[in-house]
Amino acid sequence: MTVYPLIFEPILKSRIWGSDHLGTRLGKKTAGAGRIGESWEVCDLGSEQSIVAVGPENGRTLTEIVRLWGSGLIGQAKLTDGGFPLLIKFLDAAEPLSVQVHPSSEVASQSAERIPYKHEAWYVIEAQPGACIYRGVKPGVEVKELKAALSEHRLVEALDCLPARPGHAFYLPSGTIHALGGGILAAEVQTPSDITYRLFDWDRVDSSTGRPRELHIEQALASATLEPVDPVHEGQQHVASLWTTVTSLIRCDSFVIERVRMAAGVEQVIPYEEMVIWIVLEGNGSIACEGIREAIPFGTGDTVLLPAGMHDARVRTHDCCLWLEVSVPVASSLSGFERPKRESPRGDGPGETFVPLTVPHNGT
Repeated sequence: MTVYPLIFEPILKSRIWGSDHLGTRLGKKTAGAGRIGESWEVCDLGSEQSIVAVGPENGRTLTEIVRLWGSGLIGQAKLTDGGFPLLIKFLDAAEPLSVQVHPSSEVASQSAERIPYKHEAWYVIEAQPGACIYRGVKPGVEVKELKAALSEHRLVEALDCLPARPGHAFYLPSGTIHALGGGILAAEVQTPSDITYRLFDWDRVDSSTGRPRELHIEQALASATLEPVDPVHEGQQHVASLWTTVTSLIRCDSFVIERVRMAAGVEQVIPYEEMVIWIVLEGNGSIACEGIREAIPFGTGDTVLLPAGMHDARVRTHDCCLWLEVSVPVASSLSGFERPKRESPRGDGPGETFVPLTVPHNGT
């Protein structure tokens, strides 16, 4: 069985709040496609399936790869209802998304229909001046005040508004009232579910139907929690070696997100022992491993799934690269990949981890 890095065909979704920025910034084929708001990069949701774009398994669905490769793909991570445990997207919010809630863990566990809970996180890639996100309610707002704000069409006044700038990351656990503001290009990491309860949609009319989109106020209020997001999930830490810098962004029971910067012209071993996903935001390079004749190229806008069972895997950067590194926490998560120690920030001591096999020179 040949296990190698996977890149999938993006699944483009037309949205009332979208535009064409996924094409101009991330290279998606949005020309002539209308208002594209989402690109689903890694997806295993029933009929919604990512299709392998390159390599020996070209044309297979993610469901097929999960079945064929098993632990060679996901390592010790657990499947979600028999499917891949993460859903990865890019979002292009030319206008604000609806104010919404995803089913809380409590509601999901009590539902006879096996409604999945949905934790997610946003990473802001680009944002216009003054852009913001809405997350949770303002301090002191209780259920009574929230319902009054809804009935009086002033819900937004009750929401906590946070500035959104490039590089910001926000954790959104199930039950959190939230909305991505307009003028933001973001990467989204989430547990695999597409259930959303809308509280408010900015009084928009869907041009395809001539009517406002459906709201789900009763379900949203039943799932909403008014507790603030625990800041422990967003504590940032920076560590670095000579050629690579790693920044911790989000950590929860369902996923871990780190930002990785790697210098141009570096080649190094990829020593992961568990599955990892790279969401490539800048630069390009290639990944080689045992079992494939040619290295798999990657570039800005690609999402690369690195299986747990790869052998002799190496990454080479052609440009300075920036990607989000997403993993699923397990007992041995990234056990073969010790991060540089904080006491050795330049990677010149015993904490050195990222040892380039090809050292850049002459500015290349």
